[in-house]
Amino acid sequence: MMAKIILAEDDEDMRRFLVRALERAGHAVVSFGEGASAFEEIKQSSYDLLLTDIVMPEMDGIELARRAAELDPNLKIMFITGFAAVALHPDSRAPKEAKVLSKPFHLRELVAEVDRMMAA
Repeated sequence: MMAKIILAEDDEDMRRFLVRALERAGHAVVSFGEGASAFEEIKQSSYDLLLTDIVMPEMDGIELARRAAELDPNLKIMFITGFAAVALHPDSRAPKEAKVLSKPFHLRELVAEVDRMMAA
C-alpha cells in the first residue's frame, strides 16, 4: 500500500538515502532538512506518515510530532534516531503511538516498518 510520507531529517545524505529507499518501495515522499518547514507543509497538506529525526535545529522531531499529531490525530509517526532513549522517555511528550527506529538501521527494516504501520 502506497503511503504519502513527510520526512524531516537534517542530515542531507541520510535524507536522500531514505527518500530513495522509500520511493523505490512505492511510497510518495516529501522531505525537509528541519522540523519548522516540515510543520508548515503538514499544515498545508495531509500525509499518512511523519518520519522524523529527533535531534534537529530549530524544531526538534518530538516537537514536530506533537504539533503534527494535534493537527492530524490520524497521522502515523515514526522517529528515526540515534537517541531512542530520548524519544521513549515519558517526559519527552512524544506522541505515545509513535514508533521508534534506532540508527543505524537497514533500509529494508525501515521499509518493512513503514509497510507495517500503513497496514495497521
